[in-house]
Amino acid sequence: MSVKVLLFGDVGIDDTIALIYGYFKDEVDIVGVVADYGNIPRNRAIRNVRYLSNLFGISEKEVAIIGGAEIPLTGETPEFFPEIHGEYGLGPIIPPKIPDGVIENFFEIINIIKSYQDELIIVNIGRLTSLATMFILYRELMNKVKSYYIMGGAFWVPGNITAVSEANFYADPVAANLVLSHAHNVTIIPLNVTEQAIVTPKMADYIDYVGKAKIIKPMLDYYYNFYKKRNPKAQGSPIHDALALMATIHEDMFGFRNLPVHIVQKDEGVAKGQSIADIRPYVNLKKDKGREHRIAFTLDYPKFYKEFMSVMTGEAF
Repeated sequence: MSVKVLLFGDVGIDDTIALIYGYFKDEVDIVGVVADYGNIPRNRAIRNVRYLSNLFGISEKEVAIIGGAEIPLTGETPEFFPEIHGEYGLGPIIPPKIPDGVIENFFEIINIIKSYQDELIIVNIGRLTSLATMFILYRELMNKVKSYYIMGGAFWVPGNITAVSEANFYADPVAANLVLSHAHNVTIIPLNVTEQAIVTPKMADYIDYVGKAKIIKPMLDYYYNFYKKRNPKAQGSPIHDALALMATIHEDMFGFRNLPVHIVQKDEGVAKGQSIADIRPYVNLKKDKGREHRIAFTLDYPKFYKEFMSVMTGEAF
């Protein structure tokens, strides 16, 4: 039986890899995609989801495409990252334009939640603005969702935006704090483990040789070039977002701890968006009610490798 997933993402390269994984994996049924600002502007994120749906023959009756947030709850102008994900979020690939007049109804999220309720898993692999908005408007409805998986945060490792902050939490710390304050049954898949989910150039070459998705190699080559320039010792590209989706069906791939989590919201300096896990053994969880979440701290890479390569190539590993 497959898990029902509503995916929130900003649809850069690693988001796209996650979507392809979800489309190919029989045990994952993506019922909708909320396309947000983040790696790229929202309109380009929507454009990418439509491109992928057409590429793999997936109709909107199968996977709803929903337009999400354009700016963070902080009101700041978003910063985009073409040097990492490409101008359109797919590395060197330029997707076709969306026809004029196409409307992506944000409130379709309500219908999806009502349809699946305690079957539905929400996976957020981008900024948390849209998800936070749902908690502001429909908190009781959001309590009917089975569980939440969030790619975000950096615990006791360097961040990828500041020395301590990860991009999804940094871009809208108010939204991150709101979600982690009110969502139940939350699993956080942070940089601690996603940076270990490396796809090497040889893996990308083999997927291109035998796999069904020929767009994977040019995207990952582009992605790897960025990481190689930043760190000449880089062995490949971390596919942060696909790992968060994998976690919904492969919990044995991770080692977890349940800890209260706090997000730095007000600081405009290096600490903005920092995720802090409270490891004090005497912490008062009643005081921190709603803030204790399951955090992944370790990854079984051989299991990840076998799963990723098997799904992307259609071969047993």
